[in-house]
Amino acid sequence: MFQHLLFLQAVDVPVTTESKSILDLLFSGGWIGITIVSIQFVQSIIALYIFIERYLSIKKSGEVDQNFMNNIRSNVSSGNIQAARALCQSTDTPVARMVEKGLARIGKPLHDIDAAIENVGNLEIFKLEKNLSTLAGISGSAPMLGFLGTVTGMIVSFQQMATATNVTPQVLAGGIYQALITTAVGLVVGIFAYIGYNNLVGRVDKVVYKMERFTTEFMDLLQEPTA
Repeated sequence: MFQHLLFLQAVDVPVTTESKSILDLLFSGGWIGITIVSIQFVQSIIALYIFIERYLSIKKSGEVDQNFMNNIRSNVSSGNIQAARALCQSTDTPVARMVEKGLARIGKPLHDIDAAIENVGNLEIFKLEKNLSTLAGISGSAPMLGFLGTVTGMIVSFQQMATATNVTPQVLAGGIYQALITTAVGLVVGIFAYIGYNNLVGRVDKVVYKMERFTTEFMDLLQEPTA
């Protein structure tokens, strides 16, 4: 009979579940959590901008038509260096700028030509890697900010636990929300930035490989015997 009364009492007790939106959860974490998540949000915007801008730029830099080197070879073989340089100047790629520098040094020792091309290549690689360090920094700092939010959230929860006369889940909810939300947001931003960074680094390596391949082809062209 006693167990039956307990069962009826448990059934009669209304269970209220209140669903909260993401904004409600963010504001539940207090001003520290809001500040950390706001910084992480700004980081996500910066990371997204860098990824899209670098992706399009690197993709454009790697688009080299094989006919480009065939035309360069044809012009150089016929002695029409100016036409070859004009072709390079009208082609907006790192390979074209490197070849154009080599064409401008024709007549000098091959070592000097190779050094001039290498200098241009280093500048082009520096341009390709623009802002990649920032993206790498975001991939590391966003999770660290999330961890900071976890620590401060736990501090808030324990402080409220120590000062509250009646410790309930609602008393601890704010600090726990802060800890979990900042950690989750930091991991999402960090993972996205990390994947984006490695993707861009791989694309830069492919462009560098093309630059080296076409540079080698150009230097071999200069060493071919003239008819």
